[in-house]
Amino acid sequence: MSKFITFEGCDGCGKTTVLKLVSEELSKRNIDFLLTREPGGSKIAEQIRNIILDKKNIEEDSRTEALLYAASRRQHLTDVVLPALEKGKLVLSDRYIDSSLAYQGYARGIGIKEVMSINAFAINGLMPDVTFFLDLTPEEGLKRIASRSRESDRLDKEKLAFHQKVYEGYKIIIKDDPKRFVIIDAKKTPDEETKEIVDKIMEIIK
Repeated sequence: MSKFITFEGCDGCGKTTVLKLVSEELSKRNIDFLLTREPGGSKIAEQIRNIILDKKNIEEDSRTEALLYAASRRQHLTDVVLPALEKGKLVLSDRYIDSSLAYQGYARGIGIKEVMSINAFAINGLMPDVTFFLDLTPEEGLKRIASRSRESDRLDKEKLAFHQKVYEGYKIIIKDDPKRFVIIDAKKTPDEETKEIVDKIMEIIK
């Protein structure tokens, strides 16, 4: 059953909500899985996350940001993902390498290939078996963020133009690797999205 499945999307697309519902549904079906997230997911990786997303770190250089994400990713893989996969578990991750490619590679202007080269060292060949992309426009995503009660982070504070570039970056990445991605219409209800995702996951693990 060992599969690595990641979830991607622009800020505000509803990944956290849908992943909670997906987890509940998989638990009902007695599926042995691990749910984790990036950046973070383990002690050291979470400490790096705090540096990356701290609103006070406004002077954080784009390349520094990309390197911090890669460092957090490596530690997360070592501590959490790889051990779970070795035990034959299904691993679900809220974000992975595609986030770095879209946010730092494309939106920050570092270059998708350049950020991929940084992360190639970090991931050592581990790409997701399947990636669900929750497709929602940046405009709608930012509206959702504005209506939330949770405290916003440094990336939430970016202007609309930045989030539009992130969305464009994802579209380029998906076009380059279409077989890996499953596009989910994030304008649907969370229950509708969950059913579509769980059905696909069950198909994958069988």
